[in-house]
Amino acid sequence: MRNTRRGVLPGFGLAMGFTLSYIGLLVLIPLCTLFLKAATMSWEQFAGTVLSPRALAAYRLSFSAALAAACINAVFGLLLAWVLERYEFPGKRLVDGLVDLPFALPTAVAGIALTSLYAGNGWIGGLLERGGIQVAYSPFGIVVALTFVGLPFVVRTVQPVLRELPPTVEEAAASMGAGRLQTFRKLLLPELLPAVVTGFTLAFARGLGEYGSVIFISGNMPMKTEITPLLIMIKLEEYDYAGATAIALLFLAASFVTLLTINFLSLRSGREVRVR
Repeated sequence: MRNTRRGVLPGFGLAMGFTLSYIGLLVLIPLCTLFLKAATMSWEQFAGTVLSPRALAAYRLSFSAALAAACINAVFGLLLAWVLERYEFPGKRLVDGLVDLPFALPTAVAGIALTSLYAGNGWIGGLLERGGIQVAYSPFGIVVALTFVGLPFVVRTVQPVLRELPPTVEEAAASMGAGRLQTFRKLLLPELLPAVVTGFTLAFARGLGEYGSVIFISGNMPMKTEITPLLIMIKLEEYDYAGATAIALLFLAASFVTLLTINFLSLRSGREVRVR
């Protein structure tokens, strides 16, 4: 029997054509220009640019800082989402709204605020430097900035899943003799893990491309605190457009492979947790 049910949106052919055109105009064509501009370089020039010691140091710093910030957000973002969904307290709506502040705040303003706070003469930076911990103008400061901009991704991804898990499920497990750790590991973790990994991946991707909030707190010292987006901007300001696109192309490819690997591992770990 032929299925005559009609959806709200137009038919598959029109919707798919619009989708492919939209993605092509906004994503594929701009990315293709990277390949075309980088293709103007010889192989020796390309390899010399993307594998220079300064570029390699920028890659290492960008990936390590984004990874560290995403890990921090995965842990504390889950904790924050848990508190917002499981407890009632005065000012809860205000705290919930503050989570989205990094989305709305211009990243350059966030960078200036973080630098003022964590510099040696800042409220927090002064206290930390007395203990021998330098935050501003160090890789640690970059992690702080990326943690700030990536936090909402984890919280807003985990919250809907927690909302669908009523507390009565945990109470039923406790009434059957399950401990807190056992309840979390066998009951909650299989449901929360995909959302946490998704939030982690989004925060990691945001951290890789972040620029505005980092340039003030990092100090921008080549080979020490220079991130890849800043190196690309420096190449553009020097009118080395081919060099900038070559570095951007390699960084984009490495980021894409990393994100695909994370997604693959998250799917696999999710299946293993459910089997247990």
